[in-house]
Amino acid sequence: MAVKSSFKNMVLCLFVICMVCSALLAGVYALTKETIAVGDAQRNEAAIKEVLPSTAAVIEAESTIQVNGTTYTYNRAFDTEGNTVGCAINVAPSGFGGPIKMKVGFNADGIVWNVKVLSHAETPGLGAKCTEPAFSEQFCELDPSDDNNLKVKKDGGNLNAITASTITSRAYADGVAQAVEVFKAIVATPMPLNDMEE
Repeated sequence: MAVKSSFKNMVLCLFVICMVCSALLAGVYALTKETIAVGDAQRNEAAIKEVLPSTAAVIEAESTIQVNGTTYTYNRAFDTEGNTVGCAINVAPSGFGGPIKMKVGFNADGIVWNVKVLSHAETPGLGAKCTEPAFSEQFCELDPSDDNNLKVKKDGGNLNAITASTITSRAYADGVAQAVEVFKAIVATPMPLNDMEE
């Protein structure tokens, strides 16, 4: 004899399906959590090395600092003799499609060495071009002491914006400017950037 369909049976059936799916998702998460964490750490270390001078041999554990009410993470780097190479700082300015997560590298003199976009949701073919060398290379070895180096030409600066993507270009430049302020704050802390000893 067939089970009579009722609202109660439908709710019970959906509840059981949801419980089984949740248990499966939790199991998959538990199995892959460590692998994902290892992969994230490897990608983060590779990005740090990409934005710092090639002499960076020792990457310090991630630290945090508060600047203007926002918490930023950063990693200091040293060469094999323990001399300061620079610092890699994480910023996330707001672009057209949401936060643009970036890692900005500085050498020990405070020059922007390189910038890498870690993730973004910018428009493909437009704002997404912020990851391409034609745009990003203008930030390599950039001297932030000239404020015009941190603004696009449309705003009176020296930087070329991505065609039809001024919002993304401004956000990218703003991210670098944020990182400059964070670098200044790190250097001004009691444990200065050019002193590895604690």
